[in-house]
Amino acid sequence: MRAVVIEAFGEPKDVLTTTERPAPEPGPGEVRLALILSPIHNHDLAIVRGVYGYRPELPAIPGSEAVARVDAVGPEVTGLSVGQRVTVSGAQNVWAEYFVVPARAVIPVPESVSDETAAQLLAMPLSSLMLVEDLGLNEGEWLVINAANGAVGRQVNIFARQRGLNVLNLVRGAASVAALRELGFEPVLDTESEGWRDQVEAVTSGAPIARAVDQVGGRAAADELALLAPGGQLISFGALSGQPLSLDPGSLIFKQTVVKGFWATKRIEEVGAEQRRRLIGELIDLAARGVLRLDIEATYPLDSAVEAAVATETPGRNAKIALTAQS
Repeated sequence: MRAVVIEAFGEPKDVLTTTERPAPEPGPGEVRLALILSPIHNHDLAIVRGVYGYRPELPAIPGSEAVARVDAVGPEVTGLSVGQRVTVSGAQNVWAEYFVVPARAVIPVPESVSDETAAQLLAMPLSSLMLVEDLGLNEGEWLVINAANGAVGRQVNIFARQRGLNVLNLVRGAASVAALRELGFEPVLDTESEGWRDQVEAVTSGAPIARAVDQVGGRAAADELALLAPGGQLISFGALSGQPLSLDPGSLIFKQTVVKGFWATKRIEEVGAEQRRRLIGELIDLAARGVLRLDIEATYPLDSAVEAAVATETPGRNAKIALTAQS
């Protein structure tokens, strides 16, 4: 079978290779899946670089999420059958024609959910949904999120609005403003426009902003901190700028602001099985009803993993890049 492999950690363009590997066999409690689509996430490339929260043993097959079909069922597996379409997240060996995962990790998806949405249904949407729940806000309260035109920003808008929360969206550039407004995700402000902070009170009608979600780091976190009401919380969800948080001690001290991190991998471990089932059920329901739709901008075969990784980190995308087993 064809598989994307890394022999060393480093820049994706330098270390990603595609080679032939034996197809894995499922053991007890496992299933072998045939890849349909696998999105390339930022954390996938961080793992390739060796800078994520864990490092796989080398050589390794990257990739963590996919929609696939059950190709073989190991002993002691019930409730799954060959040919069934499923989604899986949290795996470590997905960028291959076939890969093996624990049967308990796969979620069957109805045919009414597209491959593009099913391929992305668990990692980012589940993280975003858990994040919104963790904010602990009541109906009518406000949160602010930067990099709001990205996948997480759009999903936070969907889940927050389902709960009656108000979202102030911060983006960079007129194109991102237009894209969010086309989706109906108002209010949205361009942080590259002069005097954007002066517009905040008007678009929120002066309501206090209780939570800020920072995906950028650097000075962007300080901008959000300045918008928070006293007693608010700043949640660090990412660091797209690659810069450490730059925060004003005065705002932290005198507003008594709480700064916390959010790592979905850890939160998934912490939530109980019942809550996880409830959250995943909500995602599948929203996807089946067309409320949650996750697009793929471009699809690359496994042999073009390097090109796919480069495309993933090229500015200007409006949706994910994905790998497919089809040539």
